[in-house]
Amino acid sequence: MNLVRYGLIGFGAWGKHHADAITKAHNAELIGIAAHSQATASDASQAYPDAFVTTDYHALLARDDLDVIDVVVPSYLHHEVATAVLQSGKHLLLEKPMGIDLDQCDSMIASAEKHDRLLCVGHELRLSSMWGKVKEMIEDGFIGTPQYCLVELSRNPYRQGAGGWRYDINRVGNWILEEPIHFFDLARWYLESAGIPQSVYATANSRDPERPELQDNFSAIMHFAGDAYAVVSQTLSAFEHHQTAKVTGSKGALWASWSGAMDRTRHPTFKLRAFDGNEVVDVPIEKPTGELFELEDQIVRVAEAIQTGRPLHCTAQDGRWSVAMCLAASASVASGAKEMIDQG
Repeated sequence: MNLVRYGLIGFGAWGKHHADAITKAHNAELIGIAAHSQATASDASQAYPDAFVTTDYHALLARDDLDVIDVVVPSYLHHEVATAVLQSGKHLLLEKPMGIDLDQCDSMIASAEKHDRLLCVGHELRLSSMWGKVKEMIEDGFIGTPQYCLVELSRNPYRQGAGGWRYDINRVGNWILEEPIHFFDLARWYLESAGIPQSVYATANSRDPERPELQDNFSAIMHFAGDAYAVVSQTLSAFEHHQTAKVTGSKGALWASWSGAMDRTRHPTFKLRAFDGNEVVDVPIEKPTGELFELEDQIVRVAEAIQTGRPLHCTAQDGRWSVAMCLAASASVASGAKEMIDQG
């Protein structure tokens, strides 16, 4: 089977990890890179001398030897770049958040349908050997009917991003779209059998009075169509990177935890414990888990979707749901009241 030919737009800190993941994939090859600046383009040329490198992403999209474009640019550019990718006839792997508002998401979905292209959103935690095992055990009925989910993170502050874009509210949209979006996605995924998310109440604060709109501490309670609910909580006022997911049901419970010196470590500690109503057991996780490992699996999975028609792990509709949940949470922080979630 032919290798899937990737183009990459964005060669910053995270984009470089994407490039590395593409070159490691057994079913893909890196053909071209569009970098933001001459400096990062020079870095790309040195790292990947056989790849076409440009500072104009339109020049990359004009090539006819690409199957899919991996877009790793700041959030406020997602809609512009993604739309151009789809209009060029290429499949699309788009970093989260899908967009910074729902109109952008709907526009991209319509464009993907019009041009009959795949649009995958980068919620790579779904491919984790551990976070994915939690989902597998829920679907196998281990905990009975899922009723409650907690996804919690304690970590260092965010990196500011190229040119400080992540600390600029006009470019980031809001910080809930940065990392809590992953946890809203996991919560919806884990409680899928409970129906669709209906409403959310959220609160947040900032330790810096000069930037109150960029919240360092955030917590939300999200209710589903039935009586199930999820709690999503994070702090950026802590240290290292520590994530927990707990899911309880009518018969049992699951508790997954992950810790590392930073989010992009290849040497984390992680553990999944399960309670079936009678005893607690450690569930073996044979493959390391962490966002670098999941990124590598994501590149392979998208290539498989192009090669064989295998379903995407995270569709455009999934990406829209994640944005909708985060925007409702942001509205709740502002209003101090429960907000309904746009169901599309």
